[in-house]
Amino acid sequence: MVGLSDFLVGACLVPAAYGAFSTSASRASSHSASTSASSTSAAAYSQFSLPASADVGADLIANIDDPEAIDAQSACPGYKASNVKESARGLTATLGLAGKACNAYGTDVDSLDLSVEYLANDRLNVQIVPTYIDSSNSSWFLLDENTVPRAKSDGHASKTDSDLEITWSNEPSFQFKITRKATGDAIFDTTGSHLVFEDQFIEFMTSLPKGYNLYGIGEHIQQLRLLDNATLTLYASDQGDPINENIYGSHPFYLDTRYYEVNDNGGHTLVASDKADQSKDYVSYSHGVFSRNAHGQEVIMQPEGFKWRTLGGSIDLTFYSGPTQADVTKNYQLSTIGLPALQQYFTLGFHQCRWGYENWTALERVVSNFEKFGIPLETIWNDIDYMHGYRDFENDKDRYSYSEGEEFLDKLHKSGRHYVPIIDSAIYIPNPNNKSDAYETYTRGHKDNVFLKNPDGSEYIGAVWPGYTVFPDWHNPNTSDFWSNEIVAYHKKIAIDGIWIDMSEVSSFCTGSCGSGNLSLNPVHGTTLPGEPGNVIYDYPEGFELTNKTEAASASSASSSQAAAATSSSESSSSVSYLRTTPTPGVRNINYPPYVLNHDQTGHDLAIHAVSPNATHSDGVQEYDVHNLFGHQILNATYNGLRAVDEQKRPFIIGRSTFAGSGKWAGHWGGDNYSKWAYMFFSIPQALSFSLFGIPMFGVDTCGFSGNSDEELCNRWMQLSAFFPFYRNHNTLSANPQEPYIWASVTEATKAAMSIRYAILPYFYTLFHEAHTAGSTVMRALAWEFPTDPSLAAIDTQFLLGPSIMVVPALAPQVDTVKGVFPGLKHGEVWYDWYNQTAITAEPGVNTTIPAPLGHIPVFVRGGSILPMQEPALTTKEARNTPWSLLAALSTNGSAVGDLYIDDGESVKPDTSLNVAFKAQDSSLTAHATGEWKESNPLANVTVLGVSEMPHAVTLNGKHVPVSDVKYNATTRVLSVTGLEKLTGEGAFSENWVLKW
Repeated sequence: MVGLSDFLVGACLVPAAYGAFSTSASRASSHSASTSASSTSAAAYSQFSLPASADVGADLIANIDDPEAIDAQSACPGYKASNVKESARGLTATLGLAGKACNAYGTDVDSLDLSVEYLANDRLNVQIVPTYIDSSNSSWFLLDENTVPRAKSDGHASKTDSDLEITWSNEPSFQFKITRKATGDAIFDTTGSHLVFEDQFIEFMTSLPKGYNLYGIGEHIQQLRLLDNATLTLYASDQGDPINENIYGSHPFYLDTRYYEVNDNGGHTLVASDKADQSKDYVSYSHGVFSRNAHGQEVIMQPEGFKWRTLGGSIDLTFYSGPTQADVTKNYQLSTIGLPALQQYFTLGFHQCRWGYENWTALERVVSNFEKFGIPLETIWNDIDYMHGYRDFENDKDRYSYSEGEEFLDKLHKSGRHYVPIIDSAIYIPNPNNKSDAYETYTRGHKDNVFLKNPDGSEYIGAVWPGYTVFPDWHNPNTSDFWSNEIVAYHKKIAIDGIWIDMSEVSSFCTGSCGSGNLSLNPVHGTTLPGEPGNVIYDYPEGFELTNKTEAASASSASSSQAAAATSSSESSSSVSYLRTTPTPGVRNINYPPYVLNHDQTGHDLAIHAVSPNATHSDGVQEYDVHNLFGHQILNATYNGLRAVDEQKRPFIIGRSTFAGSGKWAGHWGGDNYSKWAYMFFSIPQALSFSLFGIPMFGVDTCGFSGNSDEELCNRWMQLSAFFPFYRNHNTLSANPQEPYIWASVTEATKAAMSIRYAILPYFYTLFHEAHTAGSTVMRALAWEFPTDPSLAAIDTQFLLGPSIMVVPALAPQVDTVKGVFPGLKHGEVWYDWYNQTAITAEPGVNTTIPAPLGHIPVFVRGGSILPMQEPALTTKEARNTPWSLLAALSTNGSAVGDLYIDDGESVKPDTSLNVAFKAQDSSLTAHATGEWKESNPLANVTVLGVSEMPHAVTLNGKHVPVSDVKYNATTRVLSVTGLEKLTGEGAFSENWVLKW
């Protein structure tokens, strides 16, 4: 859902009472509503209109752009360590200022406590916190361990046995170095820098090898491997998917992969990935680093290191030694952030949504069209259209009545399909002068005192879709129960199958508590929704003008006229006067911290389009200190709410704002992207980054949310997203329809890709179970699966699903081929084309040209893999009731392995389950099942790729398969065995079996 700043033009609202222009609880001056309001006609009332100026704050200059900015490294003295106490498990010390306080961007903390602990042999923690902390300042520096747990200790680690070693020095000031023992390489080294630790600013640095390979530090839309000149801001923001800027979530974690040449004596020489020689063999070591800090922060990447800066908190760094990406990710999840949620089986089907489905009839029409065109559809979604006045937990009584909804959902559920609505993060506060405006959700929450407050104790009142709103205070112990109760009550009216959480950064469409004193104006709204005058959508994908010249020219002309009208009606200034603040010793300036983040909102003001930093929680904690956690906490509360609806069923939640650990409750979608090829391109590194963050259930708005999609882009994107874990098409109000049945070619392309997706759903589900139980990933970068090949370090235009399926999509318009690399060929890997089932011919390390006409997405199966499959169907329920098949792609030595996990697909703790291990070698394939789940569907087919010669006979557990059911193609070397359902009528895995050929 787009933020209001994207379409508020020429509307009016009184200035904020609290917020960025106020540093205390006192009210800012405001004009009376009578002089600043404008009205628009509505069906039954005159509606007050929000102005664009309501969401305007101070003009600040980002520190990285400020020529007057203080260089903390030059100005600050650093610290000296004393009272050092070492043990087998680590060390402790006191850090005192090494000179005169610099107070560069806050008040220097003169005494710090250092703690180094070997948590496990593959995990090390370095923590630096102020020595003197009490209840008055604990939230400035300490992160609640109930909300964000610290990394666990196994209780047995020691310096001697650890993979890592830490050393330190006091010359010229305190600095430390962490070294990997296996290579002697420093993986984190602050040598030559000063530690800066103030109440509103922390800076630490590390050197890195030139040409480093770092991944993570999100959330941003960018390439997978981080650029060495990027500024990575972490501050949750409701901003429609800008590239290379901060957006919805905060994940202060990175993976560092280094490649080495090993000599005969075992010595390791570091090799830059772009300097590697394809003729040589290399090894790699990966490590991870998690900075447990939820304050606003940014990382300044440099060619040979980075500066990590925060607006508060402390230093709490955990190092994971790996040595592979898989080891790092597993360690990070198991020890620190938690394992990702196991999704219900149905969630892996296709989801359809748009902003603009005006009533239940419209939803029913969409579902019928999917059936008419034979396109699988699992879940139909609602954006905010269904709500009564955009209020959470209330349907519009005319367009989305509960009675009609019950009828629609009963029919939908009987068809095996599902329904998910959006729930926003703010609660409407009714007009006290209008009894008909009563809103029980607010009344109950107000009674329980569960909403955020202003510094003076009054309710903080911002503005979101319904008008003036309040915001749940997740620090109040009653708030989670309040939220759960509202979900339970709503579910009794509408049998929802999951929840889509939006606006959770948390977003507000005005600066400060703008509704304070103005509630008699509610409900207030913006005047220019997408599609209305001044906000008509004329945008199309890149290349549209090549195939639709006349329409593109007309749209371009209209867009230019609209932009010119907007420019002429807005005020402009030839110069900008920036607000700069300087530290006042002992006093924090939370509305305008002296260090200015490169925040993506206009003017960089933290209060713009968000709840203001001085909003106050029930425990006295200010929003400044916990802003990045709102989205994390609402997902936790929503998870608990859905468990309260049905404690046995796994909650299905997709959220927008996330933090480290959110994946144990929810999945994530990429937010308000655009119908542009660039955004399809960046969707792959987005997904791979969230694999590192422990949120494998990721997808983007397929075909794009903002702007008009077109046939070619949607054709390609519907095929690409078919291989993402979360697969949904969604777009904005008034944009051209983009359901896959709109264009004939997109219909066919979608069905072709979906036939693969639905066939491999058992493989998908098994990957999710492995992620949930072992901390593995679902979508994978090539470099992670093939860690000895430096040439793969930057590749993010193709990817793997688990270890076995590789996708090489077309990501540009007007092409009929793609370039792709086939990893591992040098070491004997073999890849098979999914479609013709033959082994590909390619050179190691070479970008191979692959045919990719429109409607075809290249997919390849890795030799050595066995894929369990079922037949495609229009719903996952139908697909789960079809016969089984196996695709065994033999390696060069004639072997392959695979796994299958089966349960009821929805229970938190299934009563029964089944694990099946497959293994092929020596012209036989075995299946060994363990568990109590009774799988009644038979095994129908087995296809074996890479069979060198025609078998004389095929048997299953000693029983001959009729010759008529065995086919062998000597050209493609494919063996097809069909008719096996006649031999497995009791179920494909009711007994262990051996297929021999």
